[in-house]
Amino acid sequence: KSRSALFSTTHSAAGVIVLLRLWLSRQLAETVELHAVMMDVLGMGVLITGDSGVGKSELALELISRGHGLVADDIVEIARVAPNSLEAHCPPLLRDFLEVRGLGVLNIRTVFGETACRRKMKLKLVVNLLRPQKGAVEIDRLPLGAETHEILGVPVRKVSIPVAAGRNLAVLLEAAVRSTILLLRGIDSTQEFVERHKQAMDGADGDVN
Repeated sequence: KSRSALFSTTHSAAGVIVLLRLWLSRQLAETVELHAVMMDVLGMGVLITGDSGVGKSELALELISRGHGLVADDIVEIARVAPNSLEAHCPPLLRDFLEVRGLGVLNIRTVFGETACRRKMKLKLVVNLLRPQKGAVEIDRLPLGAETHEILGVPVRKVSIPVAAGRNLAVLLEAAVRSTILLLRGIDSTQEFVERHKQAMDGADGDVN
C-alpha cells in the first residue's frame, strides 16, 4: 500500500485543476510582512507607507470616510501569487481594526459598515508619505521617470507625497490612483505636457528662422 491520498469529484478535471492551481499558488506563495496600511481606493490596491507617526492611519480613516475600503492597518501581509502579481491581506488578529492616535482602536466594519472593509486586494500602487526634513533633497515637481518600489522581486509603481500643513492628502492620493489608472491605459499626462511644450518650442524656433 502506497498510502497515497485519493479523492473524487463530480466536477470536470479541467475545472478542478484550475481551482487547485489557484489554491496552491496562495498556500505556497512567498510572503512578507510590511509596516504599512493597505487600502482599496477606486478599485485599486494601494499600500500607504511612511515613518511611524507620519499620518498613515489618519489618511486611511479619511479615505474610508470618503467611501474607500480598508484591507489592513499596521501590519500588511503580502504574497507573490504569480510571477508579476502581489496580493495583500490582513493578519486575522488585526482584521477590521484601525488604530488612530487620540481615538484608540476602531472597528471599521462596526463603525462604517460591511462595505468599508476588504478581505484582500492586488497591490498596484505604493504611496509613500514623506515627513518634511531640513536639508532633505526636494522631490522633482515634474518627474519624468516612473518611480518603482520592489516587493518580493516585483516592481510596483511608487508615488511620494510630502506631508505638510494644509495639504489634503486624501485628494492627492485619489489623484495618484486616477493617474495610475490612466497610465495603465497608456495615457501619460506628464509626457503629454512635455510633448506639448516641446512642440511649442519647436514652433517658436521655426518662427525665428
